[in-house]
Amino acid sequence: MALALYRQYRPATFAEVVGQEHVTAPLIQAITAGRINHAYLFSGPRGCGKTSSARILARSLNCEQGPTPTPCGVCDSCRGLAPDGGGTLDVIEIDAASHGGVDDARELRERAHYAPVSSRYKVYIVDEAHMVTTQGFNALLKLVEEPPDFLVFVFATTEPDKVLTTIRSR
Repeated sequence: MALALYRQYRPATFAEVVGQEHVTAPLIQAITAGRINHAYLFSGPRGCGKTSSARILARSLNCEQGPTPTPCGVCDSCRGLAPDGGGTLDVIEIDAASHGGVDDARELRERAHYAPVSSRYKVYIVDEAHMVTTQGFNALLKLVEEPPDFLVFVFATTEPDKVLTTIRSR
């Protein structure tokens, strides 16, 4: 079976992300300085690398050598979060197009308070974040404003104007 090109050439490090230096440079600088934010909003057109960048950020934060802007690629976390890896329990990807309701947000909120299983950070990547309902965002608001130290949110969207203003401002 043939592998889709976007999967075959998906970047594994910030250095491999092409044409997005305005995104990767501040992320690298923040990781290097130890100034990890608890929430990020990645926006742009379909296929520009929002989800890939979110995965690389999660990999960089949870690498056993880090947090580091250049993940080692050999530790369990790096291997699990590699483009061909099976994932980790501490990096949770949510497709908001099908899980954007208030009940989904409440379930996320309940689970988010549990410490990471084997990593430094628990990272929630909310793809298609513009599809989260207003009630869903409201259910997440307090958690996004005052998260546990180990929790990082990455909201990825093609339509940032549809993300609740109070979430965008965080």
